Amino acid sequence: MSIRIFIGIGANLGDAKVTVGKAIAALAQLPDTTLVAQSALFGSAPIDSTGDDYVNAVAELSSSLSAVDMLQHLQATELAHGRERPYRNAPRTLDLDLLLYGDEEINTADLQVPHPRMTERAFVLLPLLQLSVDISIPGKGRAQDYVSAVTEQRIQELPSVGAASAAND
Repeated sequence: MSIRIFIGIGANLGDAKVTVGKAIAALAQLPDTTLVAQSALFGSAPIDSTGDDYVNAVAELSSSLSAVDMLQHLQATELAHGRERPYRNAPRTLDLDLLLYGDEEINTADLQVPHPRMTERAFVLLPLLQLSVDISIPGKGRAQDYVSAVTEQRIQELPSVGAASAAND
């Protein structure tokens, strides 16, 4: 049985746009998984951290993988892209977060779903709502209801590669 899954994607080290693109391609290649949709890329300021701006996106997947198996694949993909965890909120080559796993609420030592801070982050909410304007967060309610709380966070949709090259023609 396939589950509707949303993955938060972010990077702010190296060529972050390229890395986010490669991460989306890697998600599409996961076993028993289909990439359903991806949001636009967004640029956002670091929160509770320093460093360069992040490039963020959200991907919607349909998968029969368990939440734990999905988490293991996400962490392996991060490692393949040079992810290190020297301290909390450190700049990163790639960050993949399991935001939503169907309508499930999961709270273990290794995994919390829905992602515990997703309602506090514009870089999660705006791309998520781009994919599903009426999405509900299990145990929290409509994602749209949290947008007003993050309006002070600096975020902007980045031009797509196609739009940039069309503008230069």
